Amino acid sequence: MENKCGMLVVLSAPSGCGKDTVFKELKKIRNDIVESVSATTRKPREGEVNGVNYYFKTNDEFVQMINDGKLLEYARYNNCYYGTPVEGVEKAIADGKICFLIIEVEGAQNIMKMIPDCITIFLSPPSIDELRRRLYKRSTDNDEEIENRIRAAEYEMELSSIYKYNVVNDVLEDCVNTINNILNDELAARNDK
Repeated sequence: MENKCGMLVVLSAPSGCGKDTVFKELKKIRNDIVESVSATTRKPREGEVNGVNYYFKTNDEFVQMINDGKLLEYARYNNCYYGTPVEGVEKAIADGKICFLIIEVEGAQNIMKMIPDCITIFLSPPSIDELRRRLYKRSTDNDEEIENRIRAAEYEMELSSIYKYNVVNDVLEDCVNTINNILNDELAARNDK
């Protein structure tokens, strides 16, 4: 199916739910999707590359981006700023791509207000216990940080009903297929207009 128009997709999930893994798997089966690279003030994790995984900024640099109107949205999460640079999103959509914003709930709410026709997908863990297990297995946070992420996840999951689609990431392949079908249906509806 030829994609005649670009589309913005907001994908949110609590930390540790596999949103990056799901996106990587979608990229293997679709050539029309791109991820908007977010800016953040958090420290890079091992293997992360500036400009590929995130644009890593100092607090001052991030505040300057806010003041210059260079962010589509931004939010503070777990004591760090995260935001979506405008330029990359506009270019992807103009190029007819499906542009994914992989962002947290607060940022997603801002996007929903600004761009009401965006597609919104909330990815949930099978359970809070499974989420806790995944976070400990990841070994990137200490116990206190993991418990902060669990509390944030419980709050975020309470807001999942504001998303158009809710998908549980239990079996990765099933989750990816479900989201791929959502994208196909949404593209078909837009291309028919």
